[in-house]
Amino acid sequence: MTLINLLGLVLIALIVWWFWLYKPNKTIVQNSEVLIEVKDGVYSPSSIQVSANQPVTLKFMRNDQTPCAETIHIPSLDISEQLKLNEITQITLLNLSPGEHEFHCQMQMYRGVLKVI
Repeated sequence: MTLINLLGLVLIALIVWWFWLYKPNKTIVQNSEVLIEVKDGVYSPSSIQVSANQPVTLKFMRNDQTPCAETIHIPSLDISEQLKLNEITQITLLNLSPGEHEFHCQMQMYRGVLKVI
């Protein structure tokens, strides 16, 4: 009985960490491209800052075999791309206006944000 209670507390702690305490990897794009690794249920980096009105290429490297990882959606930009396993998929964005664009997998379990300033 004590083991079950202990496992329950550990599970609660993991849920609290994942939803409220986890800080995503952030990057500021200095040149015109950024490599984003898709692995273990996350995009890394998952918070990307780019300059407005400058072209940027997002390079997604999918190292995760789960079916959820095979598609990237950027709804605000009307983008949906298939990500091939162990290959880089490039998405080039031109002349972005300032704002935030969330990106995610098809089930919205992998999540990230593109911040245009």
